[in-house]
Amino acid sequence: MTPGEGAPGAGPRGVLRSVGRGLGAGLLRIAAFFYGAAARAHRAWMRRTAGRRGRLACAVVSVGGLTVGGAGKTPMAACIALGLHRRGWRVVLASRGYGGRDRSAVSVVSDGSHVHSTVSRSGDESLVLAAHAPGVPVLVGRDRRVVGHHAVAAFDARIVVLDDGFQHHRLARDVDVVCIDGEAGLGNRRVLPAGPLREPLGALRLADWICVVDPPDDAVPIEGLEALAAGRIRARRRPVGLRSIDGGSTRALESLDGARVGLLAGIARPRSVRRTLEALGARVVVERCFADHHTYAPEDLGGLADTKLDWITTEKDALKILPAWVGEARLWVLRIEMEIEGGERFLDRIESDLRARGRLSRTAAVPAGEAADVRPLPPARTLGLGG
Repeated sequence: MTPGEGAPGAGPRGVLRSVGRGLGAGLLRIAAFFYGAAARAHRAWMRRTAGRRGRLACAVVSVGGLTVGGAGKTPMAACIALGLHRRGWRVVLASRGYGGRDRSAVSVVSDGSHVHSTVSRSGDESLVLAAHAPGVPVLVGRDRRVVGHHAVAAFDARIVVLDDGFQHHRLARDVDVVCIDGEAGLGNRRVLPAGPLREPLGALRLADWICVVDPPDDAVPIEGLEALAAGRIRARRRPVGLRSIDGGSTRALESLDGARVGLLAGIARPRSVRRTLEALGARVVVERCFADHHTYAPEDLGGLADTKLDWITTEKDALKILPAWVGEARLWVLRIEMEIEGGERFLDRIESDLRARGRLSRTAAVPAGEAADVRPLPPARTLGLGG
């Protein structure tokens, strides 16, 4: 056999492919170097000039992430906001409204009792916040500093909770909680576009709390976190039930044990949903997955009924699917709640940290009984898709 004959990839084409891959990886690393340098310089500049922008007349708790994709930031923000609300604090959630077409400086998605916006106007995540934090107003706007001022003026907010706020440097924060996906971790630890990081790892030194979300039972601790001064907590997205896409019926989670199902999802990490379904005993035999924040159309649901399967989707996806599009298909929404290990102790620490920094009074702003009267918002199907 002549040299290279029969050896996969050893011919001229294989050499060219290897060279191409090497050049591509090298270009990504170069781009990542400049991206990381810019991100580091931007954060440093915003910290240096923070005094010029001032602070809100209330405490600010940010929930964010260091990586792109779903790390549980939105349900964590809703969980913290709801917990503080139930303790008697006037809390407002602030979101950017990613994917929404409303360009108003501030838009009221929910006043805590009623929803006033739609997915198309304010994005899917803001509606998820409203559904998971009943009683807490939800505001959206690109500049969370402006949103925060409105929260104080219109809702007498004592605490503003930012969803995805770790890289939003315009607004000074009092507590930064950074979420990390327990399975994906920090990936290859490189910044975009060579890796999943939004900014260099050194930014984690500025976090007050690091929350590992959905850590596997046999998870190895994420390297480097133990050296940080930040407090560490764990949280899990816990399934609590199934409801039909039209909200007319519910099913127990036990009904999934041994069932063959399909997965319909347009989220950053559909694997996390598959993992949850498999933990419940289901066999996911087919998947129909789209990009994160996917805007659904009727044709996206075509053929679901032909499979004769029960299909499972997420609450975030369900907000963008009209029941009429489903036809005869059996589409169920998996309801999830965020559960923080030692949640009450964690909220105690947040309150004490805010008081120590002079950002909270010694007592809650409203009687605890009044705040604890949490009324559920309408089901997700009523939150609307249109303008």
